[in-house]
Amino acid sequence: MFCGGFGFYFRPPRPLETTTMGSVLAASSPTPPPPPPGAAAGLTMPPGFGMPPVAPVSPQTGESSGSQPEPEPGLPNPGAFDECHRKCKEVFPVQMEGVRVVVNKGLSNHFQVNHSVLLSTSGDSTYRFGATFVGPKQTGPAEFFPVVVGDMDNSGSLNAQIIHQISSRIRSKLAFQTQQNKFVNWQGDAELRGEDFTATITLGNPDVLVGSGVLVSHYLQSITPALALGAELVYHRRPAEEGCVLSLVGRYTGKSCIATLTVGSAGAHASYYHRANEQLQVGVELEASARMQDSSVTFGYHLDVPKANLQFKGSVDSNWVVGATLEKKLLPLPLSLVLCSFLNHQKNKFQCGFGITIG
Repeated sequence: MFCGGFGFYFRPPRPLETTTMGSVLAASSPTPPPPPPGAAAGLTMPPGFGMPPVAPVSPQTGESSGSQPEPEPGLPNPGAFDECHRKCKEVFPVQMEGVRVVVNKGLSNHFQVNHSVLLSTSGDSTYRFGATFVGPKQTGPAEFFPVVVGDMDNSGSLNAQIIHQISSRIRSKLAFQTQQNKFVNWQGDAELRGEDFTATITLGNPDVLVGSGVLVSHYLQSITPALALGAELVYHRRPAEEGCVLSLVGRYTGKSCIATLTVGSAGAHASYYHRANEQLQVGVELEASARMQDSSVTFGYHLDVPKANLQFKGSVDSNWVVGATLEKKLLPLPLSLVLCSFLNHQKNKFQCGFGITIG
């Protein structure tokens, strides 16, 4: 209010509510209130009063505003070199001929076995027994190590892989294959994953006495969050033969697409993957071989119908080979049915397959 002509103005104290710079305790508080942010050291306020809001000083003026800027995130890890074209490969259907029955049985949380029977009219019918062991060491949401996978057929041929995470950045893998009690192939590799790069070295079929073997090295580096560049070097040696092949790779990862190009002295390999929506995925792949003097283009799609538990995959290439697969899950039963058909128009050849997966 105003009194007389002196212009005396009385303002009642502010209520005890949170202001823009902090809270003020009541006058009856036994301890003095803490100074608000931005107040000078040693400055106190009378009970019942608040400090006016003070705008923070911009960091560009050279004065501190009390908050440090957040550090910019680094470049992501580009993943393994072998996975550059994998996303597009998963869109295409897998050729199957005859009747295949697969039975999976989980014995524990870490051990699983499977039985596979293939009845073929054009080749030999086979039976395979497989086992998978997953260790208790967890390094990610769905990554457990060590992993041991192997299967053996009725003739005694064995395929096995051992994958182990040695440290947080080093992963190793050992794979070998036997055929009728004889070693045919075996290889070992070590993979180093840094913050923004992945380096891998692989040694295959080394023979010190004969002086033969294959050495493969991969390197993939993230240039930007979407662009990754790398190289592959393959060196092979055997009696009276020695050679080296260098390939360069570039991969661009968009919001819903992945484009990859591999170019080398052996040829070129390009792929494009695009996710149209939650149900439809498409892919295009180009393969050109310099030694075979041949090239082919393949277009494929993957359609998922979750309400009907159906998955369709189809493909057509420049050689007029058309293929399609249909997978149906019979929920709540642990049973899946697969139908597969491929038609080669140039060779006038047709293949059809039927599969049942239990478990």
